Order: sequence, then C-alpha cells, then structure tokens
Amino acid sequence: MNTKKLGLTRVVAMASGMALVATAAAPACAFAAGADILVPKPPEFIPALIAFLVIWLILAKMAWPMIIKTLDAREEKIADDLKAAEDAKSLAVENEQRSRESIIAAENEAADIIAAAKREGEEERSRIIAEANASAVNIIAKARDAVEAERKKAMVQLSGQVVDLSVEIAAKIIGDALDNEEQHHLAEKYLLEVGNLNDE
Repeated sequence: MNTKKLGLTRVVAMASGMALVATAAAPACAFAAGADILVPKPPEFIPALIAFLVIWLILAKMAWPMIIKTLDAREEKIADDLKAAEDAKSLAVENEQRSRESIIAAENEAADIIAAAKREGEEERSRIIAEANASAVNIIAKARDAVEAERKKAMVQLSGQVVDLSVEIAAKIIGDALDNEEQHHLAEKYLLEVGNLNDE
C-alpha cells in the first residue's frame, strides 16, 4: 500500500512537472528558431494536457495497480526466499552440529569399546596364566606324590629283598642256629635301625 501511494505521488509529480515545463517553455521557445515543432501551440496544449491526464488516469486506474501488485508479489517472494534461505542455513548449521556431535559420540563409543576389549583381553590373559600356573602346580604336586609313592614302593620292595637276602646270608654265616622266624625278625630290626639312621 505504501508503494502504491509512493508510485501515484511520483506520477502526479511527473505530470505536474511536465505541464509546468511545457507552459514555461512555450513562450521562451516561441522566440527560438525551429522550436515551433517541439512545443505545442496554446490551442493544442490544452487538448494535449487533457489527453495526457486521461491517459494518466487510465494507467493509474488499470495499469498501476497491476504494477504495484506485481512489485508487491515480487517483494513478498524475495522476502519468502530470503526467509527460506535463512531457515535452510539455520537447518544446515543445526545438522552440521548434530553430525559433529554424532561423530564425537561415535569416536567416544569406539574408544570405550576398544578400552573394554583391551581390559577383557588383559583379564582373560591373567585368567589363563593363573589357570596355567595352578595346573602346573597341581601337575608338579601330583608328580612329586607319584615319585614319592614309587620311591616308597621301591623301598618296600627293596626292603623285602634285603630282608630275604640278609636271612640267606645270616643262615649261611650262622648256620641253622636261628630259625627262619628269628632270622626275619633280626633282619627287619636291622633294616629299621638303618632306616632310622638314614632319616636322621
């Protein structure tokens, strides 16, 4: 509406200016040579002015509102385009911020996963080493027990053989003075004393 009023004011000012120029220039130009062609004569000036005013009124009533409407529509479209561009820019900045936050969150999550994997790997390694150490200790203990059992078994077998051998030797040396039971008792007593000495 302001644009329409401004446009009408300009048209009126232009028309008034042209009329003043024409009336002021008519007497001055009359004295100049060849000016009669450009400046209308007073009897022609009034019909020309009326024709100009009629054309101006027709344009003001019909063409000027369309021009103003077109200018208003263009101005509104430009304003809408500027607003849409501003909204698009704000949305782009917001999306960029979200993307950065998503990337940072993904990097943090990846770092947490890697740290957790390392931690779990270390725990698994420690568990496997502890199990291996416990298994080794058990194997060594079982091996020692087996060796000790075999040693005792061998000692028992050896003791029996020594007793039998001692009885035979004693029988040959002493003769038949001792019976078999006494010889075995004597040999076992000797072996027991030898074993006690070895334990000390």
